[in-house]
Amino acid sequence: MPVRRIRRLVLGVTMFAAGVALPQGVAHSDTPDGLDRFYHQSLGWGACDDPVLEGTGAQCTNVLVPLDYAKPDGRTTTVAISRIAATDPARRRGILIGNPGGPGGSGMHMMVPNGKAMSPDVHAEYDLIGMDPRGIGRSDPIKCALPVPTILFSAGFDIFGYARDTAVASAFATACVAPDPEKARLITTRNTARDMDVIRSAMGENKLNFFGQSYGTYLGAVFAQMFPDRVDRMMLDSAIDPDRWWIGLYQDQGPINEYALDDWAVWAARHDDQYHFGTTPAAVRAFVELTIHQAAGHPIFANMYLVDEHTVPMMIFALLSNPQLNTNLADVITMISVGVNGGPLDMDALKAKIVAAVPLDAQGMAAVMCGDKGAPRDPAWYYPHVEAARATQPVFGAFANNITACAFWPDPIEPATEIHNAVPALILGSTHDTRTAYQEGLALHADMTGSRMVTLADTRIHGAFRVGLSPCVSDIVNTYLADGTLPATDVTCQADPSFFPQ
Repeated sequence: MPVRRIRRLVLGVTMFAAGVALPQGVAHSDTPDGLDRFYHQSLGWGACDDPVLEGTGAQCTNVLVPLDYAKPDGRTTTVAISRIAATDPARRRGILIGNPGGPGGSGMHMMVPNGKAMSPDVHAEYDLIGMDPRGIGRSDPIKCALPVPTILFSAGFDIFGYARDTAVASAFATACVAPDPEKARLITTRNTARDMDVIRSAMGENKLNFFGQSYGTYLGAVFAQMFPDRVDRMMLDSAIDPDRWWIGLYQDQGPINEYALDDWAVWAARHDDQYHFGTTPAAVRAFVELTIHQAAGHPIFANMYLVDEHTVPMMIFALLSNPQLNTNLADVITMISVGVNGGPLDMDALKAKIVAAVPLDAQGMAAVMCGDKGAPRDPAWYYPHVEAARATQPVFGAFANNITACAFWPDPIEPATEIHNAVPALILGSTHDTRTAYQEGLALHADMTGSRMVTLADTRIHGAFRVGLSPCVSDIVNTYLADGTLPATDVTCQADPSFFPQ
């Protein structure tokens, strides 16, 4: 063993035995071969130059990581992170890294809104770490020659619409991969998990704590599988079944979103005096389906945004994730209905409502999904699934089973991660979650045998840990993060009725 390595090992063991936190730049004994310069780098914290983080006391930095961990002496990239320091240095116990989902979601701001749901004890104990995963946001983003607002479309009403989506998916994949094929293939969940371990070490921590939402639950589960000894406390909100990532995840979204549309229609029917969609839920649904058909006959394109039968179901999907968005969805349906019937449509205003609900980077989303797990190559594989779903899923079946850019992406560089471990974790799931169907969380709970499951009952919402949603859920989460206590058994919670619009 080289002398330098022996000295670092002795220093690390000595400080650990003395109960002293390792400062930035001091080596740990667990450094993978060839990665010293990444695991032991010094981080230069400074101003974030970010209006959302202003006033929080946050600092930001870039962490250097290998582009390809199999080639640590090759190309590098950077991962941007933010830090809101623990409010009580005497009680500080470590870092809590967050991921808001997507994939394709920027996490730099995540701990600002989510921090409002955290107790003073949690704020006292943790540095709250936001992160833009590799290839996304401020982390050396992938750039595609053909920008699109989403890689997810509804297949439309016939084979000709499906053929159009197939052509768009192929063109988008080429536009993303061709400029830098190596980089495009290395923006994966497994590499982001490796980046998180570099961040942990560079911040002088022996373990990390993790708070993942939606896709972030898959990232957390992959990290726990790859680095089980580096997990302290892990909270996974709106969990994904790793075995169904990602094609199965979208197929599961079809039925639950048909339910969600009917649930929203009950609310809209109560407000017919304002929106005029119909006085019964059935009439409201009929109005929505008619509007989608009208969009097929009168498509509108302006300011790089398209309204047609391929995009309107996705706009509805974006706004069904939270009943607090009921009025936004009603406004969007109204705007689209007016526009496709020949009236004026403010496309920028429409786009703003959608983007506010789903602030994702389509380019990063494609890279992660397609880089994680291969998709069927033959376009003929998808269309029978689309057709089979139409009878029971008239609005969302053609989206949930549609072809994507992944059908034309290069093969993944690594096999998908199989999750089977006993790492302790707190898993949250809502019974009517429109993005990660409830059964997905149950499956992850079974895969992570050391976990506890908290169910938010009878609630159509994506993200169970929110200010004012459920005191029961909030108490369990904050207790676990503050003192490490998991519930003795799985728990079912109720939502506070005052959270929802009438």
